[in-house]
Amino acid sequence: MTPDRSDLNLNTSAFHALIRVLAWVPVSVVVGCLAGASSAVLLLLLEWATATRTAMPALIWMLPVVGAVTTWAYTRYGGRSVEGNRVLFEEIDSPRERLPQRMAPMILVATTVAHLAGASVGREGTAVQMSVPLADQLSRLGRWNPHSRRVLLTSALSAGFASVFGTPIAGMFFGLEVRRVGRANYDALLPCLISSLVGNEVALALGAKHAVYDIGYVPPIDLWSVLSATLAGIAFGVAALTFVRSMRWCAKLMSDLFPVQVFRPVIGGAVVVLLGSLLGTDRFFGLGLPMITEAFTQPVAIGDFGLKGLMTVVSLATGFRGGEVTPLFVTGATLGNAMGNWLALPRGLLASMGFVGVFAGASNAPIASFIAGIELFGSGPLVYLAIACVVSYYCSGNVGMYTAQAVGEHKVPVTLPFAVKATK
Repeated sequence: MTPDRSDLNLNTSAFHALIRVLAWVPVSVVVGCLAGASSAVLLLLLEWATATRTAMPALIWMLPVVGAVTTWAYTRYGGRSVEGNRVLFEEIDSPRERLPQRMAPMILVATTVAHLAGASVGREGTAVQMSVPLADQLSRLGRWNPHSRRVLLTSALSAGFASVFGTPIAGMFFGLEVRRVGRANYDALLPCLISSLVGNEVALALGAKHAVYDIGYVPPIDLWSVLSATLAGIAFGVAALTFVRSMRWCAKLMSDLFPVQVFRPVIGGAVVVLLGSLLGTDRFFGLGLPMITEAFTQPVAIGDFGLKGLMTVVSLATGFRGGEVTPLFVTGATLGNAMGNWLALPRGLLASMGFVGVFAGASNAPIASFIAGIELFGSGPLVYLAIACVVSYYCSGNVGMYTAQAVGEHKVPVTLPFAVKATK
């Protein structure tokens, strides 16, 4: 009996597909190693910068100068690197030109000195602006078609996020989900998973440390707890929308008032230093990680979330380099803590919900945010985290904090789930 030709073709096709999938394994491992090593260096430098600034508070007065120098360096020598995350998203969506090698060292130095002087910026932007250009250098080896290069860059995006936060599964989904609102592309699923897992392990092996949070008691699910969680999710979405709109408005205002870029961080740095001096505290400078710890353990001032958000908007909109995510974690956690004054849920739980909820709304990446919550806080608050992320996502509008993020699908369905008969 001769085998059917269609069966042979099917087996051959499956074999070739398996070979193509397995070929990405070593590539993804290398991408993960590059991302993990770069994130470890970043985290160690930021730890040093924060400790140095704390020991030498006078360094904050250097913030306007630091901003001016780094902005001048970017405009003079940065080339395409000056566009930051925008150029990464555009290159992933439409691969055309290899990312510049200088992007990784420039963002590392710019972020380190920004934290040293007290700018309220994050670190995930730096992590991915190192991991993606470093991985892109692999495309120099052999011929890479646009689709293969897109998969390569997407896996590096995932690995950078995963290794800087210690959340490998969330990192995998972040790379797949964040490029387009409402639409995830799973063609890079396996490379993103492998590079995220490897990147996280490499970063840990090289000395990177990630905070561990105890959110305390998680009440059972009932009607009132779901209602409280929903109200909290709405607040997180409004906070995310306010953050995004404020940052874009502030950036446009500074662009209109100061066409010469180097003057913008001078003004922004001065505003941040002045605010910190008037408040009489250094808690709002830098990453603000101690504020997250406080949000899980004790009541915090109701206005803390707004002040941290304001200083972050001013820092980022005027040109300081770093990222948005960690300050958003701080803003969300302190907002959740403050809502414990009115909602019938524990402050620690609300802080964890705000931690991921505000990020879900601002990034338009609710699945990655939800998974990050599980990886950071465990499965106990799973339902509450899901409600916070989904509700915040729907309440934050289609525009997110990443300016190059495309809208794949609008959040609100354009059709009803049932047919409506037209009346005459």
